[in-house]
This record gives sequence, structure tokens and C-alpha cells, in this order.
Amino acid sequence: MAQLKPRTTDALPEPESRRLARALGESDDVTVFVNGTTVKLPAKARDAVVDVLRRLADGDAVMVSSAEGLLNTSQAAEIAGISLTYMRKLTDAGTIPVEYRGTHRRIRLRDVQAWLESRAQTQRGQQQPGQRPADS
Repeated sequence: MAQLKPRTTDALPEPESRRLARALGESDDVTVFVNGTTVKLPAKARDAVVDVLRRLADGDAVMVSSAEGLLNTSQAAEIAGISLTYMRKLTDAGTIPVEYRGTHRRIRLRDVQAWLESRAQTQRGQQQPGQRPADS
């Protein structure tokens, strides 16, 4: 099976996000129709779908990707919210592990997520109580 590229969905317009939030607030029941057939999702799949729907209802943009897939440098930079040049510098420095397929860099999503979490923890540790985060 071909590897699917990460998919980014913009935030929903406010009226749609409010309607979705209201529906999710009324029930945890989620019915999925595939090709006209009702499909009962296994618990993990249901939880993932509900998580995406809640994020959209909260007005967030959402990116969906396979957790174990390898990303190219552009995809990793987009997920991390940084420039392609900065992502290359991070991989060159060994800050984010990289695998090479020929001359092409491949980066695991979990490594990008680990770097983001590490950076967030560092920023939380440097922030003084009552202080606003600095703009970067």
C-alpha cells in the first residue's frame, strides 16, 4: 500500500465548529458510514475520530498522518511549524534524528513530536510565573 501523505485541514468556520461542538456535547455516539454502510469503529479508531472532531469543534486546524511513516524534510518542517532550512539544520546537528534513503533525508514523525515536546518543556521551564511567552 502506498504511503499516505500527511493531510492538513483548516479550522472550520465558526458556525460549523459551534454546530459540531454542540453535537459532540450531546452524545459520545459517533456513527460512520462507509460506502453507504454503517460501520462500528473499534474503540481506538472511534477515539481518534472523536479527537479530530473535537479539535475541529474547538476551532483548530488539524493534521492527520501515519504515526510510523517516514516524512521528507518538507513534511517534517510543516508539522513542526518551522522553516525547511531550520529543519535541515536540526537534522544536520543531530537534534532530530534522520535516516537517509540515498541522498534524501527521512524523518520519523515521533522524532519531530519528541523535539516539539522537548522544546515546549524547555520554554515552560524558562517562563516565569505570570510572564507571557515571548514572541519568536
